Amino acid sequence: MAVVLRLMRAGAKKRPFYRIVAADSRRQRDGRFLEILGYYDPMPNPATLKIEQEKVAGWLANGAQPSTQVASLLRKAGMKPTVGVKKAKAEVEAEAAPAPKAKKKAVARKKAVRRVVRTASARKTEKKAARKKAAKKPAK
Repeated sequence: MAVVLRLMRAGAKKRPFYRIVAADSRRQRDGRFLEILGYYDPMPNPATLKIEQEKVAGWLANGAQPSTQVASLLRKAGMKPTVGVKKAKAEVEAEAAPAPKAKKKAVARKKAVRRVVRTASARKTEKKAARKKAAKKPAK
């Protein structure tokens, strides 16, 4: 079970209020959760943020992954969510990038695939020709 620290929306329409929760990653955003770790209220100026740091540290130590927004809130609260922070898309792609030779082969394969010309079936071409012929006939 992959545990994620994320925001769970509460509050009324156009009056958001978020709970910071530990939840199974397969669950819905506002669905079942394991534990409430704090809350975030963006409406007042300045926004209100309350985090139970001991609980959050315990979940991070056990391998929970904070969402990008929760990681940002944790940094604002003075915590360092470096343990288990989800990697940015660019970092993941950079790690999975093929070696230079393999990259050239992949590009060549893509070009070869692009050159393949798709042809319509005989039935479709006949229907298209019939439509053109019908459009050219003058209405009497």
